[in-house]
Amino acid sequence: MLAAAWLAGCAVGPDFVRPAPPQAGGYAREPLPAQTVASDIHGGEAQRFVQGLDLPGDWWTLFRSPALNAIIERALAANPSLQAAQAALREANETRLAGEGALFPTISAGASVTREKKAPASVGSGSTIPPFTLKSASVNVTYLLDVWGGTRRQVEALTAQAEFQRFELEASYLTLISNVVLAALQDASLRAQVAATQEIVDIETQQLAGLKREFAIGAAANTAVLAQAAALAQARAALPPLQKQLAQTRNQLAAYLGRFPNDAPTETFELEALQLPVTLPVSLPSQLVAQRPDIRASEALLHAASAEIGVATANLLPQLTLSAAYGSETAQTLFGPGTAVWNIGAGLLQPLFEGGTLLHHRRAAIAAYDAAAAQYRVTVVTAFQNVADALRALQSDANAVNAQAAAERAAADSLAASQRQFRIGEISHLALLDAQRTYQQARIGEIQARVARYSDVVALFQALGGGWWNRADVRDDGGNAVAR
Repeated sequence: MLAAAWLAGCAVGPDFVRPAPPQAGGYAREPLPAQTVASDIHGGEAQRFVQGLDLPGDWWTLFRSPALNAIIERALAANPSLQAAQAALREANETRLAGEGALFPTISAGASVTREKKAPASVGSGSTIPPFTLKSASVNVTYLLDVWGGTRRQVEALTAQAEFQRFELEASYLTLISNVVLAALQDASLRAQVAATQEIVDIETQQLAGLKREFAIGAAANTAVLAQAAALAQARAALPPLQKQLAQTRNQLAAYLGRFPNDAPTETFELEALQLPVTLPVSLPSQLVAQRPDIRASEALLHAASAEIGVATANLLPQLTLSAAYGSETAQTLFGPGTAVWNIGAGLLQPLFEGGTLLHHRRAAIAAYDAAAAQYRVTVVTAFQNVADALRALQSDANAVNAQAAAERAAADSLAASQRQFRIGEISHLALLDAQRTYQQARIGEIQARVARYSDVVALFQALGGGWWNRADVRDDGGNAVAR
């Protein structure tokens, strides 16, 4: 009994220990502000950073857009990249289960029936031997004793590979949702920019028509008409690139839904219909390594590499195989009296010389573990950088939105004043054109600043891991995270 317990518990190679969370006190040298600055436009609300607040699993609903929620649900149901990741997880789980079969004995059964006729000369007799039938049946059992735990380490590696695929699936899930939200924001941004540019085109078209009327009666110079025509052409030239980007964004949304461009979704997005999340969760640094799918996937690869060292070590040691067989062999009736045959045995195989192959395999496994450990550290450092970058970006975005909103208001007031002054002849047409260009740039800049702020909210939620651990479809009855 003691020997059996020893055999069950002995496994060469290192026992995997999860890396300790980094002892980081925060994501930046400077502490986070309590909240960002605010401005009095849609999307200009102050945002609060709340340390330790958990991110919801359906974080995209914080934008309060039914159209966005609907398109994400369809993307999750039909995206082929996500389906490929789901299939890869199923494959990894089946491979793990197949590997576990090596822990059990192999049992096989065989039977044969052979009709024979012997030549008299072959048996040293001149008499004729009539044809006869040989029948045999047997059950064979073979068991490779896992004395050194090599098989268990192999199963451990396969389990870790399945865990890797699980978190690769979560990473695909998070990337898809983030990309859909960003594409929706891009759609809203481009529509707003097209509308703003078209408004400028309309204003300058009216301005040109007025100048032509004035020129006809001698109240305006031809140079003013030509300058206004050039300004109108320049404004119109800004539209095709925006329309091209909008069409490409629609095509990208179709691709995320697993559709062809001619079957793009009907939903369109407007900035005013998207609510800016004002309460921003910030995970504690010690929690981030357990929440980021890429870190958990990297940890799983590290675990697999650790187990492979055990596999390579066990291959250097003697392998013990037990075998047994029981059957019947007769020329007449199977399992009759005196027809039983059986055998039982054990085999020991110790590699003596293979040109250093096994030793170098073990050294390669150790090097692979070192590489996985280094890659794990790279992933953790990058994750912390992602969070720090997103937090800093959101602070800067709030300032940028505030400044751009002020610039847009000032430019609008300046344009209105310039138009009044031009009508009464106080300023030249060139001054009016400058005011128009300034307003157009300020309007586009304000739209882009708001969209950048929304996009960096997505970047923060993605950097924090996407809240997958809070989704009902990845938790068991005990509240523990499980594979999707």
